[in-house]
Amino acid sequence: MKAVVFDRYGPPEVLKIKEVETPEPRDNEIQVQIRASTIVVGDCEFRSFRFPWWFWVPLRLYSGVLKPKRVRVLGQDLAGIVTKLGKDVQNFSIGDQIVAAPEVQMGGHAEFACLNVEKKAVSKLPDNVRFEDASTLPTGGLNALHYIRKARIEKGDRVLIVGAAGSIGSFAVQLAKDSGALVTGVDRSDKLDMLLSIGADKVIDYEREDFTQNGTQYDVIFDAVGKSSYSKSLRSLNENGRYILANPHVSQMVRGFARSMFHKKKVFFQFASYRGTDLDELVRKCSEQRIQASIDRVFPIKEIVSAHSYVDSGDKIGHVVIRISESDFKTTGSFHRDP
Repeated sequence: MKAVVFDRYGPPEVLKIKEVETPEPRDNEIQVQIRASTIVVGDCEFRSFRFPWWFWVPLRLYSGVLKPKRVRVLGQDLAGIVTKLGKDVQNFSIGDQIVAAPEVQMGGHAEFACLNVEKKAVSKLPDNVRFEDASTLPTGGLNALHYIRKARIEKGDRVLIVGAAGSIGSFAVQLAKDSGALVTGVDRSDKLDMLLSIGADKVIDYEREDFTQNGTQYDVIFDAVGKSSYSKSLRSLNENGRYILANPHVSQMVRGFARSMFHKKKVFFQFASYRGTDLDELVRKCSEQRIQASIDRVFPIKEIVSAHSYVDSGDKIGHVVIRISESDFKTTGSFHRDP
């Protein structure tokens, strides 16, 4: 099969389309012909290895100290068709259309992948959910669902979301609205129209206005991108407010843990667990049109370098999707072949 492989850490140009061995399913695995995947910021961070110091060392030991070894094919989300079954798989059939979260295993930027259905979040797709839309649900949707649940939103709560136009933030806006909240989205000016289109009640251009200075008190502040001021955000919460951090700094975690023990204002930063039942819920909400995928651009897999460059730029609005099919792998040059 063909896959997008990187043999060294670095800029988008390290990504190459190569011929690699097609994976065969083990006893509890399904083989999936991938039709769509996404590029999230995490893919670009993994490719270039831009991580905080406290996360850099263990992840580098896992992936490969000098060059990628365990993970060579990126892609944290995938949607496609089941093509083979391991002998112990019972709840899936060949031909099922599915969406899945490979997590740190990755592998979504290839023609095929194998997934352990007992350990990974894998959900069947109804006919009215496209592969491109479904592929946005695992990373963006599962994280958003996790943090919105942590927020314990009640009808009428004022919720502010920082980085609202990102992969996680765009779903968080919709899930908060679905819970009955009054939602304010914070992002750059060129992204605000999209936020209004998916249900935000108010939007703030962070380049023109500091939300911590407008006098509004919020029940929940959810920072999806790690850009908010810890102290100022706490002052912008009401007495029993919740401050949710998807990308916390070490100092924020230490201070947040102490604050949550002794104060009414709570700080949450627990990372999401990817569960099949949660992915089922997101698929159902998408099928019922209670949430929608905010897709900025769809790139064919042969334009993977351009797609990574676009995500690196910070200009994406919502999700960047990679369409994967045999014809999409065709290029004017010859393919590289792994030894």
